[in-house]
Amino acid sequence: MIMNHVEFFPAAASTIAGTIDNIYFVWLALSAVIAIAIAVLVVIFAIRYRRTSTADRTVAVGARYEHTMHRIEVTWTLVPLIIFLAMFLWSANAYYESATVPHDAISVYVVGKQWMWHIEHRGGQREIGELHIPVGRTIALVMTSQDVIHSFSIPGFRVKQDVLPGRYTTLWFKATRTGDFRWFCTQYCGTAHSLMIGRVFVMEPGDFDRWLAVSDTEGSMAAKGARRFRQFGCSGCHGPSANVHAPRLEGLFGKPVQLKDGRTVIADERFIRDSVFLPNKDVPANYEPIMPSFRGQIDEEQMLEIIEYLKSIESAPQGVQR
Repeated sequence: MIMNHVEFFPAAASTIAGTIDNIYFVWLALSAVIAIAIAVLVVIFAIRYRRTSTADRTVAVGARYEHTMHRIEVTWTLVPLIIFLAMFLWSANAYYESATVPHDAISVYVVGKQWMWHIEHRGGQREIGELHIPVGRTIALVMTSQDVIHSFSIPGFRVKQDVLPGRYTTLWFKATRTGDFRWFCTQYCGTAHSLMIGRVFVMEPGDFDRWLAVSDTEGSMAAKGARRFRQFGCSGCHGPSANVHAPRLEGLFGKPVQLKDGRTVIADERFIRDSVFLPNKDVPANYEPIMPSFRGQIDEEQMLEIIEYLKSIESAPQGVQR
């Protein structure tokens, strides 16, 4: 059975895992100290001031007493405040580190669906329930869901990210040791939720390059995206020779886009997806909302291939005006 092989505290295998473990154990120790202190004081007071006790319960009033009590109150207020502010800053720094994707990350695209994980590398290599990556290289998973909310968790790397329908979320990590590591869906997503598991195979860079070379592929994601771009008629309006007054897409990705309502947004994965499925949501300035929606015609995997294609066309051909 699977549960017989589950490690409840697997060995740390990513660059951020050590920081997450240290924060966890410090919080655990602080909680234990506070819980023990409270328990001890409860027992002491229960014994000393029990109903039949002769202990003096009157409150002495005087300058010395008030001065002593003020020092105690200041101490038990400031010491926990300093400790928890330090923990907050440490935890916040770890969070921002985990949420900021390094620029040298290798993008891998993930689509969650009931009840499996579909993975595609930029070179076009596809996997289901498995992910092959090189050790010592930063990997960024660009993820979305085809149906309900899922959650992608790799305990050995100490990382987890919700995967949402209609949105793209990113999870990055850098493996520090070779081997295979389990991943799980940690968000209940239906009757076969327990089947949404898989393995990450961390390989030496040379072995990973050989794996890429021998894996079956129908071309890179950008090449597939270019075919989708023509298949769904996108080039008829957005191509260099199009007669329709539509935005040019060469070099668009990652750039600011001025919208008709005065807002400015970045042309990221979300913007491109919304432009295809919800074309009236963010209409670029100087253009009319005449583009039809392709919802129901293009699936999430095809959408990711189109996005990868748009990332690859970095500059507009000569003579093309934006």
